[in-house]
Amino acid sequence: MYGLTRGTITLLGAGVAGLLIWLAAQVNEGTNGGYWSVYGLLAAAGLTMAFSQILGGWTKWGWPRLSLNVFLLAFIPVVIAAGWVLVGAQPNSNWFRDHVLSWSDDLSIGGVVRDLTEFASVLGFGVGLVFGFTFDTSGPSAYGPFGRRRRAASIPAGGAAPPPRASADGEGTVVDERVSPCRPGLLTNGATRRKSRARSILPSGEG
Repeated sequence: MYGLTRGTITLLGAGVAGLLIWLAAQVNEGTNGGYWSVYGLLAAAGLTMAFSQILGGWTKWGWPRLSLNVFLLAFIPVVIAAGWVLVGAQPNSNWFRDHVLSWSDDLSIGGVVRDLTEFASVLGFGVGLVFGFTFDTSGPSAYGPFGRRRRAASIPAGGAAPPPRASADGEGTVVDERVSPCRPGLLTNGATRRKSRARSILPSGEG
């Protein structure tokens, strides 16, 4: 059932991503506005593919949550690097494009930036895909409200203590030895008192 659900959701995600890519192909990217519309649709296609894996049970069933570590350590560097190339690849000159190309030449990476502009569509798709990877599912029971991890119960529900152990002492008296759940190896107060009373009723000289 798990494989069937994941396969179906992945197929639907691929279909939606393909539709978004087809829509991007219909947009005229001869202007800066059309250019950013195209790459926005490509990024949405990448995001769709990532989310299809989460919804299909790629990790664990549960509500998607943003992983701050992945967002800071993975997505931010990716969006800066890919965004740098995408800004420099704009069809019409503007302040941002001119400065990015100028700074790239000053940093001796102008040739790399110009080479990567030929694959700007891959970068746009990758930005959306990596952003989708910053989400994960915690599972329905691993986390409580506001993302706090639920603590496992230290004792059974209802506070039930471990069952008593019946044993005979040296005088043949049956004693209820109930072990304390807080400090293993120690008898509870009630068991200690019962044992003391049982010995106190023995005839003098037999204890």
